[in-house]
Amino acid sequence: MTHLVILTGASRGLGLAMAQQFLMGPGTLLLGLSRKPSDALGRSPRAAGSALEQWPQDLADPRAATARVEAWLQARDAAAIETATLINNAALLTPPGPVETCDATLLSDSLRVGLEAPMLLCAAFLRATSTWRASKKILNISSGLGRRAMAGSAPYCAAKAGLDNFSRAVALDEALKRNGAKVVSLAPGVIDTDMQTQLRSADVQALPDKAMFVGLKTGGQLASPEHAAARVIAYLDRADFGSNPLGDVRDA
Repeated sequence: MTHLVILTGASRGLGLAMAQQFLMGPGTLLLGLSRKPSDALGRSPRAAGSALEQWPQDLADPRAATARVEAWLQARDAAAIETATLINNAALLTPPGPVETCDATLLSDSLRVGLEAPMLLCAAFLRATSTWRASKKILNISSGLGRRAMAGSAPYCAAKAGLDNFSRAVALDEALKRNGAKVVSLAPGVIDTDMQTQLRSADVQALPDKAMFVGLKTGGQLASPEHAAARVIAYLDRADFGSNPLGDVRDA
């Protein structure tokens, strides 16, 4: 039987680490969506029976991505799939600063990638798998900034807060179905990625909380992408996954 996983933002950081770890599971069919395919992911070891597809897909054009993913799912042999999982991990961080300083195109793209694309992909995933007997899960990668606002990061905070409440509402809808998907919006903790580098490099006038991010790095409090990925996947595998649609990897 096949364990199908669709993962956005699979080419670097947390997404790449998750993708590499998924491929170590036998029988995994992983579809990775990123602006550019990852050579490192393509060379990664994989368990027997696992397979990888990588699509170069700009999620700032989410309707094109959605149509392609839905058609791909409809072409699968549903009887051969034991589990089906959608992980919305991709995000686009605008330069730190007040919202009026952000380029309009970049602001629009950040919301398309961070909120519109996950919404459309969730809808496509649920439509295409509505008659499947497989166990279905949707994991939306959120952030503490979706639950605690911070100056200089309004677009990112808005996208993640929207993702949280979207997940809560979809979870309610799915709970009414006979074989509905389990849905969680998960804060993955603080991770040593390009996003953290960008925040530490910001002007303090644009990001008043810059010192906090510098302190996380100098204090050794940032998890590696590999460690964070293992914690996220462990959360995904929990028996009570979906019992609370808002989660944190640090939950007991």
